Amino acid sequence: MKLKASLGYAVGDLGINLYFISTLTYLLYFYTDVLGISAAAAAGVFLVARLVDAVTDPLMGAIAERTRTRWGRLRPYLLFGAIPLGVITVATFTVPDLDESGKVIWAYVTYTLFGVLYTVVTIPYSALTASLTDDYQERTKLSTFRMAFAFTGAVIVSVGVAELVQGFASPAEGYAGVMTIFACVATLLLLVTFFNTREVIQPPVDEKLSLNDSFRAVFYNPPLMIVIALFTLGMLSFTVRQTVTVYYFSYNVGRTDLISTFFGATLATMFVGLVFVPKLAERFSKAGAIQIGALFTVLASIGFYFTPVDAPMWVIFWGCLVALGGAPIAVLGWAMIPDTVDYAQWRFGKRADGAVYSMSSFFQKLAKALGGAGVATALAAVGYVANQPQSAETLEMILNLMTIVPIVLMAAMILLARLYKLDGEAHAQMRAELAERYGSEAVESLPRDY
Repeated sequence: MKLKASLGYAVGDLGINLYFISTLTYLLYFYTDVLGISAAAAAGVFLVARLVDAVTDPLMGAIAERTRTRWGRLRPYLLFGAIPLGVITVATFTVPDLDESGKVIWAYVTYTLFGVLYTVVTIPYSALTASLTDDYQERTKLSTFRMAFAFTGAVIVSVGVAELVQGFASPAEGYAGVMTIFACVATLLLLVTFFNTREVIQPPVDEKLSLNDSFRAVFYNPPLMIVIALFTLGMLSFTVRQTVTVYYFSYNVGRTDLISTFFGATLATMFVGLVFVPKLAERFSKAGAIQIGALFTVLASIGFYFTPVDAPMWVIFWGCLVALGGAPIAVLGWAMIPDTVDYAQWRFGKRADGAVYSMSSFFQKLAKALGGAGVATALAAVGYVANQPQSAETLEMILNLMTIVPIVLMAAMILLARLYKLDGEAHAQMRAELAERYGSEAVESLPRDY
């Protein structure tokens, strides 16, 4: 792929992460402290949104893989979905002039619609990776570019939102204003992606997909099941750490002024780590690189656990190393999914990339929801009370969430990654057989190891 096309694709994820990290980090606070609804009502909003995702994600995957237009199957959803997604994002972070019941209804409607439109744009965007190139290593490089821009968006949100909101007359105006800026930027970036990419990997023109084809491409696809599990563990670990960081610096360290510094430093470290991921994957395979990163996170989390809270610079140091270990899964999960699309096409003769990406998207969102709910449940179990000095038991739970939970999740990731067999050599054989099937040179059949 040309550099222009790679960058044109990758910048779209900067825009997407302006939305993703904003809702992950700030939406609960916005609901309870700015919109003015109860935490219980906010929890209900998040639950309903995830239930809707359970329907809309696979539905969008099915629609996308069956779309046929002059712009391709996937790119049209970036063109026509970018502006509506921006509009609903602003509405989601807007405080209407309603009573509390009206505001709860507003939250349900806007966040549910946000989830639907986010799905409409992001599932086709993610699936584009498999349509832009079928080269095993090139997909790693493409995903690295993509994650570099994604982390840039995450840094902008994590470090900048709190400061930007303070520049407005009130928090309500601030969140609406900041999200308006983000929506404009994200819309332009998604349009850049549309105009600078082409879907060069296409299913046969006469291919017709049934629901059973889509079902088999997902649930009879062992490599995909492993990648989804890896994705879920990685997102759980990230969500728990991201959610509990505010509590850790507020109560354990007693330095809320360091929260933005910590977020900025850890995300910047992950950004630097991206540089080494392609070489790591080339040397040890994608699954091997994930194992190395997970082991690095385990060791860094142990260091974090034993660091005293009165040494905040060491806390930030170990936090950066924990984040550095997360870089391989952040990149390579997205680089491995296109390979599982090829596997399904090789095994069943149908290219159901929409179904594959929609299932991956759903489990990523589910992990995000479970991570946030898990933190809330754990804190409630030890008697956490907001804005009050915390008991020793609560402080220990906060520390465990920051360290022990990631250790357990990363250990499970190491074991799962060892089961993944679709390495570069196997993928090359599979590509050759697909080429032969559609009129290229003959090659030996890929052994059916799954």
